[in-house]
Amino acid sequence: MSRSPSFSVKSELSLKADPDALQRWAVAFCIIRFDLEQGQLIEECYPPGCLTQEEELEVAFSSFPDSVSQHQNRSSIHDCIFFFRFRRQKHSKKGNVTSSEITEIDGKETISTPEEENLIRRSRSIGSKSSRYLYGYVFNRERHDERLKRGGEQKSVVILSHGPYSSVFRPLLQIMGPLYFDIGRKAIEHIASYVSLWPSPVPGKLMELPIGNAMLKVNLPPAHSLPLESGMSYEESASSMAPFLPNNQSVPQGLFHDSDIFGTFRGLLLQLWLLWELLLIGEPILIIAPTPPQCCEAVSSLVSLVAPVLCSVDFRPYFTIHNPEFAQLNALQEGDKYPPMVLGVTNLFFLKALRNIPHIVSVGSPAPSSSRVAIASRSTGRIPGKPEGFGLQQLSLKKFSPSSLLNVVKLRRDGPLCLMTEHKEAIWSTYVATTKPDTSILNRLIDAGVSPRVEESMSVVNNEILRRHFLELTTNFLAPFGPYFRATTPPEGSSPFADPPPLPPFNADDFLMSLSARGVGKFLSKRMRSNWLDLYRRFLKGPNFMPWFQRRLAVAENEQHRLWRQARMKADMHLLISRMPELEIVDCFNAIERHLLGEIQLLQSGRAISDSVAMCQKLKGDLQAVFNVLPNDMQQLLLLNPQRAALLQGSLSPELTKLPGRPSIQVGVVSSSSPSTTRESLVASYPYLDGDSPGFWHNCSYR
Repeated sequence: MSRSPSFSVKSELSLKADPDALQRWAVAFCIIRFDLEQGQLIEECYPPGCLTQEEELEVAFSSFPDSVSQHQNRSSIHDCIFFFRFRRQKHSKKGNVTSSEITEIDGKETISTPEEENLIRRSRSIGSKSSRYLYGYVFNRERHDERLKRGGEQKSVVILSHGPYSSVFRPLLQIMGPLYFDIGRKAIEHIASYVSLWPSPVPGKLMELPIGNAMLKVNLPPAHSLPLESGMSYEESASSMAPFLPNNQSVPQGLFHDSDIFGTFRGLLLQLWLLWELLLIGEPILIIAPTPPQCCEAVSSLVSLVAPVLCSVDFRPYFTIHNPEFAQLNALQEGDKYPPMVLGVTNLFFLKALRNIPHIVSVGSPAPSSSRVAIASRSTGRIPGKPEGFGLQQLSLKKFSPSSLLNVVKLRRDGPLCLMTEHKEAIWSTYVATTKPDTSILNRLIDAGVSPRVEESMSVVNNEILRRHFLELTTNFLAPFGPYFRATTPPEGSSPFADPPPLPPFNADDFLMSLSARGVGKFLSKRMRSNWLDLYRRFLKGPNFMPWFQRRLAVAENEQHRLWRQARMKADMHLLISRMPELEIVDCFNAIERHLLGEIQLLQSGRAISDSVAMCQKLKGDLQAVFNVLPNDMQQLLLLNPQRAALLQGSLSPELTKLPGRPSIQVGVVSSSSPSTTRESLVASYPYLDGDSPGFWHNCSYR
């Protein structure tokens, strides 16, 4: 068996993976074998000790198809790639196979080496900062051999990651999977070494990631589509988030931007607008497909439809009955409400177990034969001969006919249990969509016939058309929220050192009343029915609205902070002072000092931005300029405080923030936007001043 020509292992190269650097991309690499006696077993886990016992079990059960594919040559090798997502458990107990210091594989006990123990400690410390969910990317191989027990064997190569980076790990698995089955454990060590050399992920950017003599060129999802729960902080641009339609359409706007929408839902194209609404408002959806790759592609394609909304629905690309949360779902009775979720399944048992779930989607078609996974293109990371579930189904665009109408009626009458006898593409839902299918978009789609090469190239065009349309649809849907995110700049001639005004507060009832009065806009009014306000009402109550709104609001506030900071950098202090009465000059001194201390704290904490030093110098000069126009007696009293005196003299040493025997200055105690400065406010702002001195307040008479 020859390994992938896109990757070669250099014998003279002896790289060692850096566990800390590896965690930027991957949590662990696992090798899982299906044992006839014991079931799924984790043979290898690198680095060791990063999973709990419960997590190891869930990874093991989720890394295999529910059943062996039926339509295969009994002497063939069948490869497939898919991924799953599961909720992380608290790190109370560590793994029971390769995660503990004493491991047992094939009945033999082995003691971990000192190097492995070090890896365990480091992975545990890093794992404590991990996200709520992990993604498992699987390369599964089924080898049929009559000489083996039960006629074959199954084994999976799994990459676990915090991030939804399917565009990275799918092509990586196309290299790593065959390589492992060629050279064994060394493949894990070599791949981990290369991955640990990769730069940190940069959301929304095209990244070139070397792997051996190959280069993966991949686009990562943007920062606004990634959850904040991982503890990672990404710079988010106000221009990259809805309700503004992005100028550069080549930049990804959401998760799974490379998913095959057209190929997955080709038989259900008229229902895409229904599915878009269901996910937007957070309805529970069950997606059933013949194979794990097909149901994964369906779930990821559905999630990508609502970009640029931060998808807060719990989506599971591949869900099995062994998942710990299945018992909770199975216990729901008729009338109980299902949580917001999208479940991708292949086991028909779910049709009975979750028979009360309100929306069921059946996609894909059983594969007539199997094939080996082709090698990824080095330029795009796509698979020229796409493995099972990735390619377009050989179907034509369905057009209306009396027979098709009869088929729809028959499917609705029979219900989803008809899939138990024959797989069909269909949707069962009582939800009536507000958005009408856009026939002009459907008419632009290209039906390329049956040529695989032409089919694949046309799918790229069709996916671009669909993704662009739903991005425009979602962006226009979110446009009415735009005024709540409108950052302001200081009015002409006013002081930029005052606190910026708060952004408008949001009230759902007021928003709906205002939207009802002014209308939804020309774009949506042509595409939605008269009950469009109900869709907004459902969206506001659903799980996607508040996380998206709060995330978008935080970005708008940061943008406003940046604009006001920029205005302070450009302000002509002498011109501003010449226009101020004495009262405002004192206010301005307080505000400048507060901003200066804030910049110093950023510098000392290591969170400074590129112009922080220049900003400190500018504020120091402005503070000195305001100080110079204050009355002499006030200047003398201000200089009694060594910290302030040091600021005025230009010292930016760390000792400024806290002096022995003196309280530290509290940033932001007094709002500089207040119309007047009283004795109490100055004392509150500067508790170390001798505020009770009658001479101070007598000599600082305010007119």
